[in-house]
Amino acid sequence: MMAEVFIYDAVRTPRGKGKAGAPLATLQPQELIRQLIETLRKRHGATAVAGAERLLLSCVGQIGDQGGNIAMVSKLHAGLADTVVAQTINNFCSGGLSAVAQAASIIRAGDANMMLAGGVEMMSRVPFLADGAPYYSDPSLSEHLRYVPVALSADYLADKFDVSREELDSVTFHSHQKAQQAWDAGRYERSVIPMVDANGAVLLDRDQTIRAGTTMESLSTLPPAFTDSEIVDARINRARPETGPIIHRHSIANCPPIADGAGLVMLGSAEAGAALGLHPLAKIAACVEAAGDPIDQLTAGAAAMERLLEKTGQSFADLDLIEYMEAFAVVPSLLYRREGIDPAIVNVNGGHLAMGHPMGATGAVLTATLVEEMQRRDAKQGMVVTHGGSGVGTAALLTKP
Repeated sequence: MMAEVFIYDAVRTPRGKGKAGAPLATLQPQELIRQLIETLRKRHGATAVAGAERLLLSCVGQIGDQGGNIAMVSKLHAGLADTVVAQTINNFCSGGLSAVAQAASIIRAGDANMMLAGGVEMMSRVPFLADGAPYYSDPSLSEHLRYVPVALSADYLADKFDVSREELDSVTFHSHQKAQQAWDAGRYERSVIPMVDANGAVLLDRDQTIRAGTTMESLSTLPPAFTDSEIVDARINRARPETGPIIHRHSIANCPPIADGAGLVMLGSAEAGAALGLHPLAKIAACVEAAGDPIDQLTAGAAAMERLLEKTGQSFADLDLIEYMEAFAVVPSLLYRREGIDPAIVNVNGGHLAMGHPMGATGAVLTATLVEEMQRRDAKQGMVVTHGGSGVGTAALLTKP
């Protein structure tokens, strides 16, 4: 019989601006993970954390400060036992949730009883596309493999489905508005762990990129951000001859800010949790991975969501909450067009458009957000959905334990 899997805690760092000189940029990625693990030790005891047999971390930019198997580096830096198995994965921006899903599968199969899973991304230290893969940079190879920069795929989807600039701005405005309200109301008090320097001084204690003064009027004045893209536009047109000239719509505000951050989920079987004196916050009912067309790349998360609902026999009406990654404003805009989805249950405390996107950490960040809100509302069911470049997507269904 397969073991049931429960989440015993889920924590994250604040999301800082992913640029030099920003508050979190003074810390190395393994230090973010160490501080999260130390928080779990303080909450649950050193014995409980020592019960974790594996550490599984997602990271997209596995080079420089994030190279050398960042999960292994983080394990050693955090003082976990030498016997803890540490592995780093890369599933682009879905990786943080993929790490949680893989950990759940390992526990269900009986290959581990307790695990720590999540992700880390320090974009101030390892910029976007820093690994210089020819998949991105070699024009002939990029065309052959249908690589399209994700921002231009977002514009392509907005054009394809005739999502207006006003719709994009509305999603962006509400993301900032809800995020500001959530922080003011203290809804992130348990899941977000302030990051400190070597002397214990607080470097950052809340998400840094929220713009409280954002209005529909201010958003409407911003020009499209990706108009200088003739080469990629032509590549899309060759792959999609029916497309015609692409009308670029996303402004820089309709894109999630690049960010530093990390998230970590403590999960395990019922028996392991009870033996360690832990109390479950949520049950991982099911997880689904999906892949799709590299050009329509930001639709794979929705595909994973559909497959998850079909697999579990659920409908959108059965969900109390959805954390839906705001991978450019077109993605939630298309979600809201779906019949039967109530916007009032989606990203209730703001989203990536306001609070930033630390790529490999994103899925774990959203999981922590969902777990805390499910606790606050005593919700029965919630879903996390992530999307990534070149057509990857992950979805997870959490239920009340």
